[in-house]
Formats: sequence, C-alpha cells, structure tokens
Amino acid sequence: MQIDLFNEIQNPRPWPAGHEQLRFAQAIEQAVLADGLGYGCWWQVEHHGAGEFSLSSAPELMLAALSQRTSRIRLGHAAVLAPGRFNHPIRVAERAATLDHLSGGRVELGLTRSTIPEWRLFGIEADDARAQTQQAFEMVPKMWTTDRFSYHSDAYQIDDVPISPKPLQRPHPPLWQAAASPKSFEDAGKRGVGVLGTTMWESLERAGRMISLYREAAASCTEPVGAFVNNQVGFFTFVHCADTDEEAMRNGAAAAAAWYTVTALNFFEAAKEFVRTAQVQQQLAEAPDGGGLTGGFLRGEAADPPSEAALLIGRVLQGEKVPDDEIFTVLSAQDSLIVGSPETCLRKLRAYAGLGIDRMMCLQQIGGLAHDKVTRSIQLIGELIPDLDRGPEIVAAQAIS
Repeated sequence: MQIDLFNEIQNPRPWPAGHEQLRFAQAIEQAVLADGLGYGCWWQVEHHGAGEFSLSSAPELMLAALSQRTSRIRLGHAAVLAPGRFNHPIRVAERAATLDHLSGGRVELGLTRSTIPEWRLFGIEADDARAQTQQAFEMVPKMWTTDRFSYHSDAYQIDDVPISPKPLQRPHPPLWQAAASPKSFEDAGKRGVGVLGTTMWESLERAGRMISLYREAAASCTEPVGAFVNNQVGFFTFVHCADTDEEAMRNGAAAAAAWYTVTALNFFEAAKEFVRTAQVQQQLAEAPDGGGLTGGFLRGEAADPPSEAALLIGRVLQGEKVPDDEIFTVLSAQDSLIVGSPETCLRKLRAYAGLGIDRMMCLQQIGGLAHDKVTRSIQLIGELIPDLDRGPEIVAAQAIS
C-alpha cells in the first residue's frame, strides 16, 4: 500500500493577519517535506465557496507551484469538478497536460460530479452534473491521444480541433474518480478508472465491501474511457501521528476530527444529499433488472442495523451539538481514524492495507491542529513507509532474526 497525502488547505477560525497566505505557505512546506520522505502522491481537492473548510479553489495553480518545489512526489487532483460550468473538458485536458510537463510526468487526474451547494453556486442541475461527468471522462483522454478531436452531445459541440499540449506521460496520466456511494464505486469500475473514497465515516468492514464492488465492476470493464484500465483503490481518512498515543490526543486530535465532521457535513449540505442518494439507492435496490452490482450490494445490507457512526451523523445533521470526544470515540471505535503513536498508526495502516487499498491518502492538515504538529505527524508517518512497502511478514521475520 502506497502512502499518499491528501490536502484541502483547511483554514479554521480564529484568523490571524495574513492567514490565507500562511496556509498556502504551510501547505507548500508540508509537500516539500513529504517529497523528501517518500510519500507517493500529493492529492489536492477542488472546492468553491467552502469558507473555513477549504482554500483549495484553484488546485491546478497549487499543484503547478508544487511541481517547481518537489522532484519525485506525484501530483494528483482529487478531484477536478467535471461538469462544464465548473471546468470545460478542454480546459481540464490542457491544464493537466501542461502540469504533466511542468512536473516531469507526475500527474494523476481525478474527476468528480461535486455536490448540491457547488452545483447551486455554478447553476448546475444534478442530472446535468452526472451526464457531463461521464462526457468529461470520455473526452479528456481522447483529447490527449488524438491529433484532432471532435465530440457532439447536448452540452458540447466540438469539431475537428487540435488540443494541445499532449501529456508527457504516454499514453496519458492515470485517471481516477472521487466516489462516496456504492453507485459511484460501480461507475468508476465500469469506466476503468481508479476510485478515490473515504473511510472518514465508514467502518473498515463496509469499506472492504465497497472495494469488492469496485473490483468486480473494474474486472468486467472491456472498454475503459481511457487507453488503459487503472484498477486502483485510494481512500482518505484523518491521520495524526505523535510520539505517543497520549500526545496525539493532547495535540487536539479529537477536536480536529469533530471539527472536520461537523464542518464537512454542513458545507456539503449532507442532509439534502442523504435524501437524494437514498432515493437513487432505493430505485436501484428495487429495479426490475436488479440494479446492477449496486442493487445487489444494497439488498445485501438492507437488513443491517445502522452503525453507531451513522446514528451519530444523523444527530449532527439534525443540528445536535455532539461533544468532540463523543464524535472521536465513535469514529475511532470503527477504526475510521488513524490517530496515535507510530506503533498504533502502523497497526491501523496495516488493517487498511489488508482491505486491498492501493493508495492510503493521509489527511493530516485538518481543523485546528498546529502546523508544527502536522509536520511532525507527516515525518513520523513517512518513517513508516519502508515498513509498509516491505509488508508485515518481512518486518516480522526481520524482528525474529
């Protein structure tokens, strides 16, 4: 399992003078540190109108800056908002290819539909978002691999245009899809692109079943949207490592996890999204044709009682102020978070590796955690990378000898 970094440039209050520039400078420092420690990829989100939750509204510029300050770490979009009112597919292809040249061939490109508040901000209908995301997946790799490009749909009319530059990586950079629901995991597999999910509020057991759903869909993909099937799974979660378990808690891990949970659920208007997703899932579960792999997945868990984390999130969505320690305790109980000493974090990371996750995207700059505590965590997790590369069997054999 490769260890990556996932970054949103979070900017919680209170705000000192120059706070925005400070956050960008800190992110660059963290990326340079990770580059030297052997992290695999730096993943940058795209959000708009996110307030404290994220300053990462122009990830292509942040990644371009990092391309000039780093030498080996890969640079990933997690993910570009794909509907055309966010980012026209031609601009997505051009920017990613340019970044690939600036970075010496280190780009990974993820695409996603986004969610309700950002659709509203840019005047996008939900059905249009789904269709245009599919079209972007079809268009971008073709622009990269053909001399002249044409495409016709309700949204796009493109006739025989030379799109340049072409990426440095051939045939093109790996493609990914950010996903949060079983249907999105199946869609990513059917498209032949890697999937980027989160275990922040999911149990490891359910994450494992989502991975199996994706693997099955990807195994049957014979016509990927790109030139090859990128059969990889990436997951992000909150990671904070300190010299001891007690120090990790003193650093404010519980408050940071709770802040992220409440802020993210509010920003994404998760209560509305839950209703919309539930309707789609019910239709798939009850579909006369079975609803594909997702329909079977949903019927298989229909009788399962709601998890403690699901009940907790429901309380947050109803406006209840749940104590920070309770949020942290519930999420930790299902191993959603990786917090503690190097020994504790290594044990938890190996559990994730056991699920078949290829890329562990460590969200370390989160909430109110102090910058020096974040860089210390990045350092400590970086020191675990050789053990994770070698695997537990090799490490155990060396310990015995």
